[in-house]
Amino acid sequence: MAETAIVIEGLRKRYGGRRTGAAKNALDGLDLTVARASVHALLGPNGAGKTTLVRILSTLLRPDAGRVEVAGHDVVTEPGAVRRDIGLLGQHAALDEDLGGRQNLEMFGRLHHLGARRARARADELLARFELAQAGHKPVKAYSGGMRRRLDLAASLITEPEVLFLDEPTTGLDPRGRAEVWGAVRCLVGGGTTVLLTTQYLEEADQLADRVSVVDAGRVVADGTADELKAATGGDRIDVVLRDASRLDAAVARLPLSGVSVDPHRRLLSAPVTDRMAALSAVVAALGEAGIEAEDITVRRPTLDEVFLHLTDTAQHLKEEATA
Repeated sequence: MAETAIVIEGLRKRYGGRRTGAAKNALDGLDLTVARASVHALLGPNGAGKTTLVRILSTLLRPDAGRVEVAGHDVVTEPGAVRRDIGLLGQHAALDEDLGGRQNLEMFGRLHHLGARRARARADELLARFELAQAGHKPVKAYSGGMRRRLDLAASLITEPEVLFLDEPTTGLDPRGRAEVWGAVRCLVGGGTTVLLTTQYLEEADQLADRVSVVDAGRVVADGTADELKAATGGDRIDVVLRDASRLDAAVARLPLSGVSVDPHRRLLSAPVTDRMAALSAVVAALGEAGIEAEDITVRRPTLDEVFLHLTDTAQHLKEEATA
């Protein structure tokens, strides 16, 4: 069995035409490899090409150029084989709210030609797997947001797909609902399913993804584990929250740090550091000598939010330089 579930080389997709003058490269030579039985997250600003990519991978859209294989099948020449091996969970639930959870799953099973008996059995399996068995008879409109999303996820697994595409699966959910979906996704990957996740919640990628790719302007601008991307963005940072916002300038002048950013609304000073303990000791000593009180001092790794902003800002700056 191949170690990769998705292989993309030189993928291009262009919208619009020369006559209108509104042509746009949604995907501009994108390359990506996704390991089997892993969660691979795609991050990127709106318009970066993430949704176009998922539509091509799920055979809903034909590429203009490049090679794309999903579960060992070419999406252009073998679309039927690709569809048999994938599941897709979109941003909006595809459920009948007047039907019960079990009825919804049985309906999806019949639509996939499982037959009545197999559809019933598969519905029971999935309800138990996603801890919805006791609510299986209730209409979906009585479900909580987290329950609906878990049922929608269950419906995408009716055919036991090798590869599952999750397009912003927890949009609009409260923290409890998001945690429920995260737990379900972890169980899927533990069972051998490959998950390609697009999300606007960077915490979600940090929690779930084995690997993260940042997409901007139709290309992958960075790829690696969350820790690798954080390290590449500048390693550790020290955050200092002062008791008195009026002392921010004085603190910047006294602290033995470079590249200090200032957030006056939060009374926060932040800077990159290379030696965690040495920086912490030096900051405490400098503030003490200057008589500046700190409310909190923290040494931490960069968040994925900071990585995302850094990488996309850098990509935009390089693009502007290239077109100047």
